[in-house]
Amino acid sequence: MSIARGPVARPVLTFIIFFIVVILGLVAFSRLPIDLMPEITNPRLSISTNYSNVGPREIEDQITRPIEEAIAAVQGVEEITSTSSEGRSSVRLSFKWGTDLDVAANDLRDRIDRILSRLPDDVDRPSIRKFDLSAFPVLVLGISSNMRPIDLRQLVEDQLKYRLERIPGVASVDVQGGLSREIHIYPSARKLEAYALSIDNVLSALRSENRNIPAGVYPQNEHDILLRTQGEFSSLLEIKNTVIATRNDQPILVSDIAEVEDSHQEITSINRINLEPGLRLSISKQSGANTVKIADTINGELTKIRRDYPGIQIVPLIDSSKYIKNSINNMSYTILIGGLLAIIILFLFLRNVTSTAIITTAIPVSIIATFGLLYFNGLTLNIMTFGGLALGIGMLMDSSIVVLENIFRHTEQGYSSKESALLGTDEVWTAIVASVLTTIVVFLPVVFVRGMSGIMFQQMAIVVSFSLLCSLIVSLTLVPMLASQFLKTNAARSNGWQDKIFRRSENIFIKIETRYGNILKWALVHRRSVILSVITLFALAVILVRFIGVELMPETDEGEVRVSLEMALGTKLAVMDTLTAEVEEIIKNTVPEMESLLSRIGGSGWRGSGGNSSSIQVILTGKSKRNRSSREIADDLRKALQNIPGVKITTRPAGGLWIMRMGSSDDNISLEVRGHDLEIANKLAIEVEKIVKSVDGITDTRISREEGMPEQVIRVDRQKAADLGLSISDIGDILQTAVSGSQVSYYREGGKQYRILIRLPEEDRNSLDKILDLMVLNNRNEPVILRNVVTAGAQEGPKQLERKDQERVIYVTANFTDRDMGSVISDIRDKLPEVPVPKDFSIMMGGDYEEQQKSFRELIFGFILAVLLVYLVMAGQFESFRDPFVILFSIPMALVGIVITMLLTKTVFSIQALIGCIMLAGIVVNNAILLVDYTNRLRRTKGLKLTEAIIAAGTRRLRPILMTTFTTSLGLLPLSFGFGEGGETQAPMARVVIGGLLSSTFITLVLVPVIYSIFEKVKKN
Repeated sequence: MSIARGPVARPVLTFIIFFIVVILGLVAFSRLPIDLMPEITNPRLSISTNYSNVGPREIEDQITRPIEEAIAAVQGVEEITSTSSEGRSSVRLSFKWGTDLDVAANDLRDRIDRILSRLPDDVDRPSIRKFDLSAFPVLVLGISSNMRPIDLRQLVEDQLKYRLERIPGVASVDVQGGLSREIHIYPSARKLEAYALSIDNVLSALRSENRNIPAGVYPQNEHDILLRTQGEFSSLLEIKNTVIATRNDQPILVSDIAEVEDSHQEITSINRINLEPGLRLSISKQSGANTVKIADTINGELTKIRRDYPGIQIVPLIDSSKYIKNSINNMSYTILIGGLLAIIILFLFLRNVTSTAIITTAIPVSIIATFGLLYFNGLTLNIMTFGGLALGIGMLMDSSIVVLENIFRHTEQGYSSKESALLGTDEVWTAIVASVLTTIVVFLPVVFVRGMSGIMFQQMAIVVSFSLLCSLIVSLTLVPMLASQFLKTNAARSNGWQDKIFRRSENIFIKIETRYGNILKWALVHRRSVILSVITLFALAVILVRFIGVELMPETDEGEVRVSLEMALGTKLAVMDTLTAEVEEIIKNTVPEMESLLSRIGGSGWRGSGGNSSSIQVILTGKSKRNRSSREIADDLRKALQNIPGVKITTRPAGGLWIMRMGSSDDNISLEVRGHDLEIANKLAIEVEKIVKSVDGITDTRISREEGMPEQVIRVDRQKAADLGLSISDIGDILQTAVSGSQVSYYREGGKQYRILIRLPEEDRNSLDKILDLMVLNNRNEPVILRNVVTAGAQEGPKQLERKDQERVIYVTANFTDRDMGSVISDIRDKLPEVPVPKDFSIMMGGDYEEQQKSFRELIFGFILAVLLVYLVMAGQFESFRDPFVILFSIPMALVGIVITMLLTKTVFSIQALIGCIMLAGIVVNNAILLVDYTNRLRRTKGLKLTEAIIAAGTRRLRPILMTTFTTSLGLLPLSFGFGEGGETQAPMARVVIGGLLSSTFITLVLVPVIYSIFEKVKKN
């Protein structure tokens, strides 16, 4: 029974089934969430521990190392990194992909609980967090106004923040900048001494007085009455009138020895928006939420807020939904243009509107059905899923082309439409099933590919596989049905101008087939020359591979340039602010493409940067609105900023799919100097940095461990302190309160609470001598001057200490331009032996290179597995191990086109390019399958001799082979140009597939018949 008999016999039912599929697919498409990338759960946990005002070395010894030792044996841990900076320990764990993070987090908590007794008593409890990509802001807003900064921040937190947080899908709204209210108490050191008081006396008094104490319940008649003492401060006057102590029956009030101010928190960072002070609101979405929909809803709410509060200006600074929408729209246009090009080339071959229309149905039906798959599996429309559709757009017609071409040939021979549909489908259905299966089967290894590359490309594999499966079903059911109803032969048409064009063009195709037949005859006679020529081409391609660059991911233009400034450690915030303002003016004058400018002076970053650093984000106009790429703008800006003295400036574009690096670093190259001794490690890192700087293309370098942080170490004479009735804790607490301040309690007003901070006024703490002259009361309530029990010494220490796999490490990072990562790494490796490495030290490559090596190893394994699976599928289809082996010779021939295409287009070999190679393993064999399958069929059914069968099969299958090759290639052509936002992502993959497919097709049209003939003659002999 023919596989197409049911659809041909029941055309209405067939139409209705496909119509239902299309309707469901369209509904699914309208409800699909849109995002930039697939939802990713990165197997990473972090453990953060705060221990205020403690130096990096103490943090490392007392907190970081015990935690690392405790968690090292947690199941699934691949890597442990940590950072110990002032007052904070951060330990990060990377797990194997597929690890259940909830189970891992519980295991971590258990192990940390066991070592809590080893940690300092007053340390904060370690907190465990997951690394969640959805926590990164999807929208950043700038807010400015003529209001006082403290009033503006309070208005935003009280009135605006909750309006944005209540929007469905919004996870959090983080407010940065402005001033936060705080109550300050500044006790005078001179007055404290005059009254024989210590700062501890003030602290104790305020803490004990600012309390609401429940007394309990007492009965009254038939009711129970709650009794409580109302003691919390309700005004600043109550704080001022708080009694600290009594001298000669006279109370000493807070106002007698201190100034009480309604002020704001100390300014440790400054936020500027477009050169003006302002607030920054970072809005993060919930995991799995639709980024574009949330951004649109937020923008709608902002319109209402602007109407309700006309006195404030709200400007969207960063809107990730714009880049997402532009990327998706760009992919949509790519699919549309690719499909039109494929249809045009198909029409040029068929020169029949009806035939072209029948085959074209495979594209919309397959794509729309795939939307249904995405919806019912909870996937999103992103550049990976859309990229899969764009990659498969040309291949969706391949099966239909082969089927219809065979049906058309039978119709030309005089069979009826229904007979032609049945016979034509029966003759080729096994070959096209094998062809589609070999294409689909290459994506199975993606399931086994571990790491980021496997996770990122799984959705693409699903989309391509399902769309091709849909196209196969269409070619075996819908196409025969439509052909049986609507296909007409060219002979049935009138002898008009269309028929004349058809006949003339047909003569051209016949001449091409005849010429190809003659080439085949020559090749079968001169098999040795063919084999040697092919081997030579392949050898040249292998030699030329070394001239192709290597990188992790293709660089993308995301419309942003980042500028980092760094001055000497200990630089005051005001100095950094002045310098940053100077740089902002240069950027304003140098970058006319600038849309907005965000500056953050001081604050924190992934390396724990402080007041000596600042970061500037230059948001650019859309890619289509500027003549320079973000890379070119960054390079020009680097030249404009290079002559500013006293500061280290780094300029780089934001791109390269930072999201796929999981936010580890913006730097392209990272070298790890491992070893314990700080002094030796610093010297070694400096030597490595010199080597890296000497490599061509390097734009800037950085050593992660910064030395020279000015410190004053206070050493306590334990014996003397004990004799005078003081403890180490007493002395440390008084110094902490005097210099950085201590939180006394909270002041509550209007349902909100504000910190009450006690601290010496600036005039009493602006020199070490004044601090050491402070008085502290001992356990006998006797005054003791601090300098009598302590000594001070100046030194310099590291700003932070980093560790990897329980070993100290210094990262030497660098960025480059106008070169690929592979060549830069190669030059660095060649020069590194010049650096003498002391015992117990090592230098290792990390960063993008490390990730690239892991991904390439996994994908090469995937390629080998794909080739094996393709061979096994063909062996099952041909019921032979020999014929599939002949067909496999078409795979190496793809390398010729890959190399030529990549060299001509200056494409660098990346993960996307390697994915393209894996795809080629399943695509290039399709043409060879048609040749071998039809040759076997002619020998078996027609009784043709070997040479006659090979030539007949080649000439008859030449046209469908050329059609499928050109439709696939032209369908991918728009994607290969990499135009528009996000276009750079899939361009390397498309170029590899086009080049490999074209070269493999034209070479194997000759090579496969020759190899087939050799194997058949060997078998015969």
